[in-house]
Amino acid sequence: MTGYEMHEPEFSGTTAEEWDDPQLEDFDTDDLGEVAAHFVLSASGFPPENFTDLKLPVVDPGGDLNKNALSTAKSGGRGVGAIEDLDDEKAEETEDLIDDLANDHFEDADFGD
Repeated sequence: MTGYEMHEPEFSGTTAEEWDDPQLEDFDTDDLGEVAAHFVLSASGFPPENFTDLKLPVVDPGGDLNKNALSTAKSGGRGVGAIEDLDDEKAEETEDLIDDLANDHFEDADFGD
């Protein structure tokens, strides 16, 4: 099993704009430590060894926490449940973090308890 590390992403604002998973070239930097601040999980820790180690982006390249990204991370086909080798405890912790981010930063969010 992969030992995923979770952390709370860094962001400067919020948005409910359309969402598509960012690629490394979408960021103004190639510093993986800075890029990792936009993601919730990493297979190799923070900062990650490779961009592909990062999972569940929820902050857009401009620095805004994205409500649609949180929804995708929670239940989309690219969400928590789609990550292979993520143990049940870490999956639950990750979903709780996503719920908290959504409910704390979006008035109309209705993510879990």
